[in-house]
Amino acid sequence: MSLPAAPAPLPPDLPVLSGQVVAVTGADQGYGRAVSARLARAGASVILIGGNSESLAAAASSLELAGGTAIPLKADVGVPLDWLSAQNRILEIFGALHGIVHLADKRAHSDFTLLSEGEWMDLFNCNVKSSVAIAQIVRRRLSGTWLTIVGPHLDEQGLHVYPQRGAIRGLVEHAHLEDLRVNLVLPSRASGGDEALDRPLGDAVLALAAPSLAHLRGVVLEVPLPPLPRVRPTEAEALLR
Repeated sequence: MSLPAAPAPLPPDLPVLSGQVVAVTGADQGYGRAVSARLARAGASVILIGGNSESLAAAASSLELAGGTAIPLKADVGVPLDWLSAQNRILEIFGALHGIVHLADKRAHSDFTLLSEGEWMDLFNCNVKSSVAIAQIVRRRLSGTWLTIVGPHLDEQGLHVYPQRGAIRGLVEHAHLEDLRVNLVLPSRASGGDEALDRPLGDAVLALAAPSLAHLRGVVLEVPLPPLPRVRPTEAEALLR
């Protein structure tokens, strides 16, 4: 049986973000890795924020080897003081923070009828509370910094996802009242870990970050992504069925 051909290498991006410093939350997993790589290829200095020091360091090393500029920074952005500390550290290092990509797309492990209060509060804190807190701190301390939120995936099932998505959407659509440049992208599915297949989301984030589109705010983009390839079971797995 022939093996599938290796995917073609991704073409280099134009350095449209040269000189910009951008923080990406959840940068050590899922869409965070793909978005960070795309921003780095576009010339941004990327701050990788997440909860696992080892995976953050590995992601930063990978971007550096590819010619980008990346620094890992451990922080729990669901805790406002943690985000504020990370933001202050970025300003100490670079003197500026031009943009933030916040991953507010934590998925539930249970369906709606079995969702516990603890899991619901975890979802709310990771997706909604963190988005509001980051926007609030940006408004107080970083006038002019843009914020793009990656919201709950459109393929997620369950009644619990709608109040999360609705709250984040309301924040984004009314952020202009506080003179904030906030936009939202909603991917059609969860990340597959393949940057080529997840590229449309990176395209959307990069477009919203471009200085030429700095006038855009309150935009909500639903981003269709190609389906993930079906993984064929190995012979051993087939025998266990």
